[in-house]
Amino acid sequence: MNNVIDGKKLLILGANPETVPLVETADSMGVKTLVTSNRPDDMAKKYAWKACDVDGLDVPGLIALANDEKVDGVLVGVADILVPVYCKVCEALGLPCYATQEIVDIFSYKDSFKAACQRYGIHGIPEFYLDADMKREDLDRIVYPVMVKPADSYSGLGMSVVYSEEGLKAAVEKALSASRKKRFIVEKYMQCDDMGMYYTFKDGYCSASCIYDRFTTDEQPGASRVCLGGVYPSKHIDEYFGRMHNNAVRMFREAGIRDGVLMLSAFYDDGEFYVYDTGFRLQGEAPHIIMKAVHGFDQREMLIRFALTGSEGDVDLRTQDDAKLRGKHAATLWFLLKKGRIGKIEGLDEAERDPKVIANIQRLYEGDEVLAEWPGTEKQVMTRLYIVCDSKRELAETLRHYMNTVHAYDSEGRDMLLKGFDVEKALGLEVIQ
Repeated sequence: MNNVIDGKKLLILGANPETVPLVETADSMGVKTLVTSNRPDDMAKKYAWKACDVDGLDVPGLIALANDEKVDGVLVGVADILVPVYCKVCEALGLPCYATQEIVDIFSYKDSFKAACQRYGIHGIPEFYLDADMKREDLDRIVYPVMVKPADSYSGLGMSVVYSEEGLKAAVEKALSASRKKRFIVEKYMQCDDMGMYYTFKDGYCSASCIYDRFTTDEQPGASRVCLGGVYPSKHIDEYFGRMHNNAVRMFREAGIRDGVLMLSAFYDDGEFYVYDTGFRLQGEAPHIIMKAVHGFDQREMLIRFALTGSEGDVDLRTQDDAKLRGKHAATLWFLLKKGRIGKIEGLDEAERDPKVIANIQRLYEGDEVLAEWPGTEKQVMTRLYIVCDSKRELAETLRHYMNTVHAYDSEGRDMLLKGFDVEKALGLEVIQ
C-alpha cells in the first residue's frame, strides 16, 4: 500500500525530539519529509528529507512554504500549540486535516476544554476564580495548595504549585508569560492517582487504545510534577470504562471528531475521575510505541496516510485495538535530570539490546546542558524506555533493573538523575503473594 504515498511530500510542523519518530516513520514509508521550525538546530530536522526554518506559528509563511515546495500533505508533530496552526494551514491549502476549527476551539485551550467536559458530565479539577486584577474577595476564597497554569500551554511550561498567597502573584505572572492568549487557571493541587487515556479515531469510529497509570516526581517542590513513567493497563481501567468512557465518546462524537488521535489526562481520587488536560495529536510520552508492539497498528503511519490521502488506511480498530493489551503488561520509564551539564551516561547500551525494551527515545546526550529553568517541564527528560512483558512480575524486575543500571553524571561526577517511581506500589505487587 506504500506505493500510494511513495515519493509524496509531507510538511511536518514542529521539530522537537519527540517528533523524530514521526519523521523516521514517514521516511520508512517512502515519504519525503519537510520539517519546519524557527530553530535551525532542532533535533527532528536532522532526520528530515529537507529542513526548513519557517516558524511553526507563522501561518502565511507555512502556506507559502507548502506552495513553493508543492507538498502533498501537512501534519502537526508533537506540540499542542501547533494544532490550531495545522488546522488553518490545511484549510487554506485544501489538504486533509483531522481537526476542524470547532474541534480546535474545544480541545486546544484548557479552559474551553474544561467547560466542554462539564457539559458531558466529565468532572474537571476544582477551580478557583481569579483574574489578573487579583481582587481581594477572590483571593480570600482560594484554598491552598493550588496549581497555577496557562490556559493554552503544554509540557509543564508556565505551571507552578503555590502553597500560600505570598507566591501567587509570581505564579500568575509566570503563567501569563507562557500563554499566547494571556489566560490562566488556578486549580486545586491534586495529590492522588494520575492516569492517561489514549483514543484512536478512524472514519468516525472511536476506540480507547490504552488506559494507563502515570507516576510523577515530587522531588522538585514548587514545580509542576513531571512524569517518571507509566504502567499499562491501569488498575482503574474497569471503573473508567464503567463510569467515564461513554461520556467521553459522546463528547468526541458531538464535537465532530472522525479521525486522529487524542489523549485525556485525569486524576483518580476516592472513586471519581477528574480530567485535567487533553491533546489532539501524537503525545510526547508516545503510548503509540507500546500500541504498535501489542496491537500491531501504528498511529504514526495512520496519521501520515491521512495527511497524504485523506484515509488512515486498512486498520480495523474493532478487531485490532485492545486497551487491556491482550493480557500483556507494559510500561514507560522516564529518566529526569537535575540542572547541570551531562558528563557521562551509563546503562542505555544494555537497554538497546534487550528484547523487552521495544524502544529508547533519547533527547539529551553527553555534553548537553540542563538549564536551571527546565526542571518542572519535559525538557528535563533525558530518555524514555518502552517495555513490554508477559507478566507483572517480569515487568517489575525489568523496571527495577534499569532504574539501578541507567546513570547520568555531570562533569564533576555528581549524580544528575531524579529518583524513579515505586515499582511495587505502581503494579500493585504489595498485595500479590
